[in-house]
Amino acid sequence: MVQKAKILLVDDRPENLLALEAILSALDQTLVRASSGEEALKALLTDDFAVILLDVQMPGMDGFETAAHIKRRERTRDIPIIFLTAINHGPHHTFRGYAAGAVDYISKPFDPWVLRAKVSVFVDLYMKNCQLREQAALLRLQLEQGMPSGGPSGGGGKESVGIIAELSARLAAVEEQAETLGKQLNESGDAAAVATAAHLDRKLNGLRRALDALEPGTGSGIGKQQNGD
Repeated sequence: MVQKAKILLVDDRPENLLALEAILSALDQTLVRASSGEEALKALLTDDFAVILLDVQMPGMDGFETAAHIKRRERTRDIPIIFLTAINHGPHHTFRGYAAGAVDYISKPFDPWVLRAKVSVFVDLYMKNCQLREQAALLRLQLEQGMPSGGPSGGGGKESVGIIAELSARLAAVEEQAETLGKQLNESGDAAAVATAAHLDRKLNGLRRALDALEPGTGSGIGKQQNGD
């Protein structure tokens, strides 16, 4: 059973958090509240999140400072951040948000449908990444425990090669979907959309490199066992 993704909602105003929960409830994911930057950082110490919706204007640690802390941590640096702001900002203010590591910058009041659609993209990406990581971990376990002493020429080796092929095919399907999504986002001309496409591309490239390293003859994974290493 696939676990639900967690979405972190950060805003110092309870009514804003309630509104976000109402908008995002249709996604049927786990919504986690944080009423300050400090509370958000505490939640990020123990839980993994698909995306963070972060209010810019908060007393004490504001959204920019909170984002800076998030991006400095190895555990959380890759979590997408969507800034929400009621400020009538200019280009400089928006640039500051992207410089702080945001993948999108949305002004209040925002279109609920648009916000929900943007968040759903990152939830879908997060779930696909989780599935691929689990499959890769299972493959490594099978390679470590199930590979016969004679190497992949035996039944276990053929099964492992078959699993790699299946994982590669699944990843190829995700890559195809991501390519289509990337073209749509890039054609929009929105800087945030371009950043979203780039983030997705980096994630998938990393997964592809990790999977390719397990291919026979690459000098690692099964390839090493074929060479007797």
